[in-house]
Amino acid sequence: MLGARITDAIEYYGRQGQDRGAVRMVRRRDPDRFRWRRAVAALTAAAGKRSGADRERLEEPVREVVLDLDDSELMREVILDARRFRVDLDRGEVLPFRTLGDLRRTTFLTGTQLESVGRYIKLPDDFHAPIDTAGVVVVGRALAEQHRRVANRIFTELPEVPPTRTESAARAQLRMRGEREVEAAVRWRAVADAILRDDD
Repeated sequence: MLGARITDAIEYYGRQGQDRGAVRMVRRRDPDRFRWRRAVAALTAAAGKRSGADRERLEEPVREVVLDLDDSELMREVILDARRFRVDLDRGEVLPFRTLGDLRRTTFLTGTQLESVGRYIKLPDDFHAPIDTAGVVVVGRALAEQHRRVANRIFTELPEVPPTRTESAARAQLRMRGEREVEAAVRWRAVADAILRDDD
């Protein structure tokens, strides 16, 4: 597989069931934020579909590769990619420690609903208990993207208003809904950014 694109190589090794070959390929290539990151995401997606020792054989070597990265931002994003597939590559080494109290405060300040996060991941009952930081960030980003897409669809479908005419009530209502969706997207992205932000 020498000279092949890393994403193609990982796909090949996946079809062959050769986990070691896939991990070796990831170790040998220079980490970057495009193909290399997608290749690691493919490995974590494969690990997320497994269980027990079979899962550990793939997950642990990938975790070692990720934690050895010199690029802290790339490391963080790869960990978040993995969390989308229910794979936890971070055990407190990389992402900031956050409690339910931190999340409750953040949702209050951004005007979002804590219950919306709780629909997708389990939250602790204790105010001081740690939360799944990666999971919360993934949910916050996903909700922001969902609202952004709805807003884009609304504004794309919004009819033009001729210069000589005033906006109809129906169009104004649709426009305001689109604006609310944009605002919601901004608020949820703010939740994800605040939870992920270092305290230093």
